[in-house]
Amino acid sequence: MTEASPWPLHLAFSRAERMLRISFDNGSVFNLSAEYLRIESPSAEVQGHGSGQKKLVTGKRQVSISAMEPVGQYAVRIVFDDGHDTGLYSWSYLHQLGQEQSARWSAYEARLDASQSSRDA
Repeated sequence: MTEASPWPLHLAFSRAERMLRISFDNGSVFNLSAEYLRIESPSAEVQGHGSGQKKLVTGKRQVSISAMEPVGQYAVRIVFDDGHDTGLYSWSYLHQLGQEQSARWSAYEARLDASQSSRDA
């Protein structure tokens, strides 16, 4: 038997902080920056079309969210002010991003350093 995926109770975006706050029914609460959400977009544009094809997204330090649109009862489509709007963030993916935020961010910074790229545009 599998454990049910955490269900979102509250989802709110602060434009001033460029931060998405999401709380789940299992007690988890995460603050996810727009930049983090943009660089970890589940879209093929970012993730590629197969294993090991993830793209390094750079220059998104100042990106913000311009809209969030529900997709059925399982996800939200996030529209970013840089025009990116193709990622569907399932509730389970948002929960995973919250749980893995520290490790994913460290890996991102290491990839930026290795490629001599920047978070700034």
